[in-house]
Amino acid sequence: MIANPPPESRDSISRRSFLRGSTAAAAGVAAMAAGLAPLRKLGESISVDQFLQQHYKELKPEDMDKVLRRIEGEVERQYGVRPHVRDYKPMNGVEYVYALNLTRCVGCRKCVHACVAENNQSRDPEIQYIQVIKMPNGTFDMEKGDAHYAPESVPEKGFFYMPVQCHQCKNPPCTKVCPVKATWTEPDGITVIDYNWCIGCRYCEAACPYFARRFNFSEPTIPKDKLNLEMSYLGNQPRHKGVMEKCHFCIQRTRVGRYPACLEVCPTGSRKFGNILDPNSEVAHILREKRVFVLKEEVGTLPRFFYYFDV
Repeated sequence: MIANPPPESRDSISRRSFLRGSTAAAAGVAAMAAGLAPLRKLGESISVDQFLQQHYKELKPEDMDKVLRRIEGEVERQYGVRPHVRDYKPMNGVEYVYALNLTRCVGCRKCVHACVAENNQSRDPEIQYIQVIKMPNGTFDMEKGDAHYAPESVPEKGFFYMPVQCHQCKNPPCTKVCPVKATWTEPDGITVIDYNWCIGCRYCEAACPYFARRFNFSEPTIPKDKLNLEMSYLGNQPRHKGVMEKCHFCIQRTRVGRYPACLEVCPTGSRKFGNILDPNSEVAHILREKRVFVLKEEVGTLPRFFYYFDV
């Protein structure tokens, strides 16, 4: 007689067992087969070692070291340069929040391009984590916004500009729908994705009310001379075709005490970032003293990304 597995074993979902079960179900259900179509090409983008890798939370330090060296080798074979890949852990007593001053933002999109460069996002097709929306003064109806504005110069009279990216929610719907637990929220408030565990079902993309997640429909391409060689496992390591990605507050920078790339490049000082658990931090002061608001408050996601005006 076989003993029952412990509760933690029953609750944990193996990516490989999920794929086997999903494949069996897909054989009899056409709709399921269509939904899992990206999985049929799984072997095109990842190695056997990557596919057999344990879940991030189950990796021992020596296992993670092997994973990091494997990624460095894969990047070197693809690009001809050796990166430095680390697994940055959250710091104790830290919960990150972002505050954005809409009075100062001029819609220059420098934050968008700095993010692409820092986080090794695909250039062809180009993937962007930040979307800047031109909004008419007097409304927050995003249906009236324009994310494709292209004037000769900015800012334009009669409009304000609202950058939108992952809001690092305290109650994130994206993590709840992932069938293999490839995305979760870390203790410092950053919602991460394990690209080596993601199966590309895109459920998280559908669940996100902020349209903040991006899917690699094709193999990402990055020019060799544009590759950022300082990489993080849960951050800016190069991704593969068939996986999700999104803003992670530049985890490779912020977890070592630096600002996100989008903040550093902002010419107007619109962006503020810091530890909300520190009462003396700039973001704590803004949340106390300013009239801040969040997008789509009614959906109950409790974002860690706040907006405010100088009024």
